[in-house]
Amino acid sequence: MASAKPKKKNPRLASGRKRARQDVKLNAANSSLRSKYRTAVKNVEKAVATGDKAKATELFAKAQAIVDSVADKGIFHKNKASRDKSRLAAKVKTLAQAAA
Repeated sequence: MASAKPKKKNPRLASGRKRARQDVKLNAANSSLRSKYRTAVKNVEKAVATGDKAKATELFAKAQAIVDSVADKGIFHKNKASRDKSRLAAKVKTLAQAAA
């Protein structure tokens, strides 16, 4: 039998209740951005795996913008975003060199 998460108690103060409502909205927005980030990175990696140079470079350009915007909003740390962009760039570059 799986143990269920303990039910959270409702805050008593009005400020606490408002904060709980805000947290739900923020959590949804952050989850959406995190998903968008991961999908962009995954799409570039798939294009590199298939060996499609043109598609990989196109998707990489789009992914860079998404990665930067998500990092600016603080969803992921700037260093993580930079590291991911660097690794993707290296993969796209090796694909381009192999095709040349």
